[in-house]
Amino acid sequence: MSRLPDAWFAMHTRDFVKTLGAIAAGALFPPGTLRAWSALAPEALAAQDDFWGTLRTRYRLPTEFIHLEHGYYSLQAEPVLERFVTHVRDVNRLSSRYMRTVQGENKARVQARLATLAGCAPEELIITRNTTESLDTVISGFDWKPGDEAVMAVHDYGAMLDQFALMARRWGVVNRRVTVPIDPTTDDEVVQVYADAITPKTRLLMVCHMINITGHVLPVAKICAMARARGVPVLVDGAHAFAQLDFRIPDLGCDYYGASLHKWLGAPLGAGLLYVRRDRVRDLWPLYGDEGFGADDIRKLNHTGTHPVHTDLAIEDAIAFHEAIGIERKEARLRWLQQYWTTRVRDVPRVQLFTPRDPARTGAIANVGIAGMKPGDLATALMERYQVFTVAIDTAGVTGVRVTPQLFTTTTELDVLVRALREIAG
Repeated sequence: MSRLPDAWFAMHTRDFVKTLGAIAAGALFPPGTLRAWSALAPEALAAQDDFWGTLRTRYRLPTEFIHLEHGYYSLQAEPVLERFVTHVRDVNRLSSRYMRTVQGENKARVQARLATLAGCAPEELIITRNTTESLDTVISGFDWKPGDEAVMAVHDYGAMLDQFALMARRWGVVNRRVTVPIDPTTDDEVVQVYADAITPKTRLLMVCHMINITGHVLPVAKICAMARARGVPVLVDGAHAFAQLDFRIPDLGCDYYGASLHKWLGAPLGAGLLYVRRDRVRDLWPLYGDEGFGADDIRKLNHTGTHPVHTDLAIEDAIAFHEAIGIERKEARLRWLQQYWTTRVRDVPRVQLFTPRDPARTGAIANVGIAGMKPGDLATALMERYQVFTVAIDTAGVTGVRVTPQLFTTTTELDVLVRALREIAG
């Protein structure tokens, strides 16, 4: 099968370079103000409404409700969305010619670009559909034996807990679930919870980088160091940390890391990543049989069949938009927004917060409840009476609604939430 003509590659390259320029910081923000804003520290810039108001214009937002549930799936910025639509049209036009010629090369390029963002080697990362697929690939890929033990928390995401339950039924794995303190005062409190659950039979420890139902950022590097000293590999659920917090995956010291890219990176729905430390690849069984790659090649875990490749292509565009803003600015802004509203309701009678008080242990996500009120009823009241969209959480001792603003969320919108909580609680 012949390759696509060089002219097609030249056109594709020109378009991509043009796109990077179109969504660079200089195009996102007025040049004069960008210079002044760039001089501000991220923490100071976090409260500058003009800066984030300009960014808000790059999104097409709903007008019929206040959107505070961006943790599930955060909408793409318009420049990224337009590029995604272009990719869909281009791939559709070439159809199987594209799939049989340059599909693999383009995916490898995007994978390498994503690996650079993650701070790891391309040989340690694959593109998946979401965090669940990434982590379940690892969990099901272990060569489990009856009596092997796995450690995880009751606050972990349900899909992964279900996968461990499946391993228990299928292979006789013993699951040891721990309870993470909601508002710890030291890292040692959290690390010790996991350390106490490890035994000589422990084969794997799973930990959230940021707990999805509370927004609690765990001391993952310290947990990984503790587990490694005991010979236990660590699987990290980074669904809400990747592209929200400023870090590089290898610096955590973990063995496996999974994340979704349609949350905080702003990629199209159905994009994720899986990192596997190079020396851990050989020991994992693939989910699907694929004899085209060796035991040490991470691509053995990435057999996807006929896949919507236009989603993969748009990851590059999402990365360009993400980097135009800057991860330090993103992290500071998201934490500032969460602190803006939580500090205004934390001491209100009947209001319960299931998120740490210490800002360093938090990001964008927080969970709030009203004593004596079911989470579902609170979510309904917020939406029907105040047009504030959240999600109810009622599990593992957390009984509230998850509130997840985005970079473009305004203080005016959060003021509505604060007023609503005060009125409902009163």
